[in-house]
Amino acid sequence: MMTVRPLALVMAALLSGCANSGAGSAPQSLAKSQPEYFGTAHPFASEAIYFLITDRFVDGDPDNNYPEDSGWDRPLRWDNGDVANVGFQGGDFRGVLDNADYITEMGFTAVWMTPIVANPADAFNGGDPIRRQGFAMDRGKAGYHGYWGVNFYQLDKHLPSPGLDYAAFTGAMSDKGLKTVLDVVINHGSPAYTMPEPLPGYGQLYDEQGRLVADHQNRPPQQLDPANQPLHRFFNTEPDLAQLADMNVEQAEVMDYFVGAYLKWLEQGAAAFRIDTVKHVPASAWAEFSRRIRAEYPDLFMFGEVYDFDAGVIGQYTFPDKGGMSVLDFPMKAALGQIFEQDAGFEVLASTLHLSGDTYANPYELTTFYDNHDMPRINASDEGFIDAHNWLFTARGIPVIYYGSEMGFERGKAEHAGNRNYFGVDNLEAARSHPIRQQLSRIAKVRQQSVALQRGLQLTLTLEGDSAIFYRVYQRGDEAQTALVLLNKGDTPMPVAEQRMMQSGQWRDAFSGEVVTLAEGEALVAEVPAHGVRVFLREGQIEGAELNSALAALQSR
Repeated sequence: MMTVRPLALVMAALLSGCANSGAGSAPQSLAKSQPEYFGTAHPFASEAIYFLITDRFVDGDPDNNYPEDSGWDRPLRWDNGDVANVGFQGGDFRGVLDNADYITEMGFTAVWMTPIVANPADAFNGGDPIRRQGFAMDRGKAGYHGYWGVNFYQLDKHLPSPGLDYAAFTGAMSDKGLKTVLDVVINHGSPAYTMPEPLPGYGQLYDEQGRLVADHQNRPPQQLDPANQPLHRFFNTEPDLAQLADMNVEQAEVMDYFVGAYLKWLEQGAAAFRIDTVKHVPASAWAEFSRRIRAEYPDLFMFGEVYDFDAGVIGQYTFPDKGGMSVLDFPMKAALGQIFEQDAGFEVLASTLHLSGDTYANPYELTTFYDNHDMPRINASDEGFIDAHNWLFTARGIPVIYYGSEMGFERGKAEHAGNRNYFGVDNLEAARSHPIRQQLSRIAKVRQQSVALQRGLQLTLTLEGDSAIFYRVYQRGDEAQTALVLLNKGDTPMPVAEQRMMQSGQWRDAFSGEVVTLAEGEALVAEVPAHGVRVFLREGQIEGAELNSALAALQSR
């Protein structure tokens, strides 16, 4: 739920105690009337999300692989040497849980997993042939990814193990310090037509009791007759994405089906929703879905995939009349690609921040990323990955990192060229000593311990060339913390003498714990390593008329 930042001054508490040293020290308490400065108060803003395709992470239980099905292990090999696979490869709940420590060691606190619901077990025999590059080519592909639901009330058979259903899994993940993000689909079911011969499950939908409630009957949408054929009533009669069964969620019965299914998984421990294919569903339906889900779970954090690089397009869904959800920040993703694939400067990020204005209900709650499963992985150098992570874990928003990025896995590869390849325990072990992962863990743990980096206002000082310098400021209730972030994506060290709106007092290096004490008007002097980051933290109330004025302007956006 988007949190509106208050515009009025509020009561807070007097400065008490001294700033503690060490990376984990708490923001200093207040004890007098102070203005509030914060980007968001939503608890989920403190999370960092690791995104994985469950089937492609680790095979923890070979007994749920079902190799006898035609959907098992369907390799693709291309003339240029690229390899991929469009079949099931064995990843499951057990594989994720057994390697939860690997995820938390990097500083992640939440795991977004691909959909958990039942998909067809066999490979689809219709649709268009698969090419190395492109979209909506599904012939010979299986539902290993989870986005082809046929029963949204039932777990896919490839995921659970004895004693490890979804409720047990989310509980065990919580014990490991990880929230579980559920991937939500209401736009479509499975591929539904163009099959030479019908296959079990495809184009069909079953309810919680296992009863068939809808069936495309291998007919194109234009040949469906929902008015007279009961099994057609769930579907739209115009094609949308590939050959997928397109759900008519504006019909009450269909909405009831999906709301009921996703409430079931919330009851079993899902902590947040990632929502698929948002712009393919009428906005009014998202408003209804959100209203009904939040009637039961008022503070549920939801973030949607609006696959568009126009902030005005994606931003509309952050408002209550169109769902009131956060969104994945596609405009920032595009800018990060320019920087770390094409060597653009940090200035291209300025137009994506939207720290003022009303493009988004709250820009601080956007989920930020540079690639995922539906696009080529970013084709960056090791240093580029490190620089990108330094940005994502210090700038506004909630960072989302795709599995394998911690070692540059399959960089530059699209879906059918290796983007979604199996990771496995060998890669997990190799990644532990990789410099990308080492530096990712370093900055992620700083964010994990800093309320300013998680929820503070962002006040930009410099975004130019290889340099990014900004404040993150959180002053609310009995907490007050300022973070000064210095980023250098250049190949040589960057000297900094930062005096703009600088506050006097003690500034602690978030990595080393070393404390620098500044007199009024004195600059903070530091050197930022090549492809490095420095973060300095100051505890206590905000001081200085110029800084307070700038923050007040941001707060009143």
